[in-house]
Amino acid sequence: MSSAATPPPSQPARAGARLAVLVVFAAALGWLEGVVVVYIRGLLGIAHGSTVTDPAEMSRRFASLSWLIATEQGREAATIVMLAAVAWLAGRRLASRLGAFLVAFGTWDIVYYVALYALLRWPPSLGTMDVLFLIPPGPWWNQPVWVPVVISCGMIAAGMWLFRRESSIDGGRSRS
Repeated sequence: MSSAATPPPSQPARAGARLAVLVVFAAALGWLEGVVVVYIRGLLGIAHGSTVTDPAEMSRRFASLSWLIATEQGREAATIVMLAAVAWLAGRRLASRLGAFLVAFGTWDIVYYVALYALLRWPPSLGTMDVLFLIPPGPWWNQPVWVPVVISCGMIAAGMWLFRRESSIDGGRSRS
């Protein structure tokens, strides 16, 4: 009782389907991270809404809860591991796995900002300064929101190229 439209269980999913599932996962993870920020803002006493807090003030508020920085750094590391793990599963070779990671990371980051805007109306503009990452610590992580959005778009484009390039080399089939 097999269908011509359904590949047998032993055949790997087509590249397009794997990429679509990867994007759905990354988007869901981006939304979840936005929700986490809503909770963190509550912990730090930042009003719900588009309030823009100076990065130095954010650092002071984080320091007031000594456990929060390490917890956030652990969450950031776990997010990167999750994105890398699904990218590994989506790709079949190193190049397509790297491409999948770039697509996942870029999608996750853009949806994160979409979630923040939908939930908080923050950032009020793409020029709003944000603390991008806590790992590794450094002042270069304070940038206007447009910077990670542009970088994410580039990551998605490069990642799609790497991922699709391998699929076309394999004739649409992936080798394990």
